[in-house]
Amino acid sequence: MLHETQIFDMTRQALWIAVQMSAPLLTVALVAGVVIGLFQALTSVQEMTLTFVPKVGLMLAVFWVTMSFMTTLLASFFTDQILPLVGGA
Repeated sequence: MLHETQIFDMTRQALWIAVQMSAPLLTVALVAGVVIGLFQALTSVQEMTLTFVPKVGLMLAVFWVTMSFMTTLLASFFTDQILPLVGGA
């Protein structure tokens, strides 16, 4: 049986893993949004696809590059934290 402290600790660690996994994608989306917004403000070009297409393309590229990092992080969390709790160790 899990105690409250174990559940809270596991939840805290899971949230931190989620932050680490989403940080590269969110950072790229933020930087791309600011750069594209600045470009639109400077040139007065208000095209909707100008904001969407480059941001999605950059996020897909970053996701492809960091996919192994995300998989390793999630798999190590599962094997180191979740499986021992399920197994009762």
